[in-house]
Amino acid sequence: MNRETPLVLGIETSCDETGVGIVRGTDLLANAIASSMDEHARYGGVVPEVAARAHLEALGPTIREALAEASVSLDELDAVAVTSGPGLAGALMVGVGAAKALALSLGKPVYAVNHLVGHVGADLLDDAAPLETPTIALLVSGGHTSLLLVRDLVGDVEMLGETIDDAAGEAFDKVARLLGLPYPGGPEIDRAAEGGDPEAIRFPRGLTRPKDLERHRYDFSFSGLKTAVARWVEQRRAAGESVPVADVAASFREAVVDVLVGKALAACSDLGVPRLLLGGGVVANARLRRVAEERSAAAGVDLRIPPLPLCTDNGAMIAALGSKLIMAGYEPSGLDFGADSTLPVTDIRV
Repeated sequence: MNRETPLVLGIETSCDETGVGIVRGTDLLANAIASSMDEHARYGGVVPEVAARAHLEALGPTIREALAEASVSLDELDAVAVTSGPGLAGALMVGVGAAKALALSLGKPVYAVNHLVGHVGADLLDDAAPLETPTIALLVSGGHTSLLLVRDLVGDVEMLGETIDDAAGEAFDKVARLLGLPYPGGPEIDRAAEGGDPEAIRFPRGLTRPKDLERHRYDFSFSGLKTAVARWVEQRRAAGESVPVADVAASFREAVVDVLVGKALAACSDLGVPRLLLGGGVVANARLRRVAEERSAAAGVDLRIPPLPLCTDNGAMIAALGSKLIMAGYEPSGLDFGADSTLPVTDIRV
């Protein structure tokens, strides 16, 4: 195996996107993604059984697409990497099974890695300066809202805090539904908010009161915010008044962004880490990126955001983490690992 610049194929099937990426060392060669989002849209959210079936149908074509994009053959690969968790159990099982079969048939090693740490690994593929550690990582998606302390990408990652109820992306979906906007809610809220006043309505900022910070300084809660928006909208409608969708969307988005950026920068300050990395699909939100850039600059914190195609779930970030493990000298996983829907972030590799 080439341990200096390994050619690695990564498979990601933790939710509704079938991702296959190929990297050589830290050079991105291919990032093929097949999304089943349209199939879930009719239900207003991700249906695990639908996602698993979609992965089964999409995985073969997506692997072939990635190989063609990278102009490599399966025989040239040095290793296969795969997300083993966390995520939807059935969806993960499809990717894990495919990775094992591929590795066994090719006689190649397989590396089972953590989905959340993979989002941090996406930054390895940026052409900018190499990722410095320690760094604080804020990962925001439909299923996860997590704040990590990354001392060593492949050796030491600590969970500082996470959502205790709804993830930020889930809250976007639910509020979008309240406002009559399509699924997925994140992009729709973003579009609607552009014409609104973010200070029109003061929605609550979850877990930011002094008594909350004693126990949940780095944790997140968006359930109360979602409920506050629902009650505000219901009261307007009950009074026979129209709902200013743009103002509601902008005010809701501002509350979410305020909490996310505030807690992330608090961790940077508390722990003396002047670096912050953003990852996850919600990072596509324009207001989140803008506020993070402004407030990080004011706090003297170096902000890093991977290219947007690498922020959502993708196989390239999994390949990058697998490649990093190989270059650091770690041995591959055995074939006895399974899909773990609740895999802790401290288990970087399985």
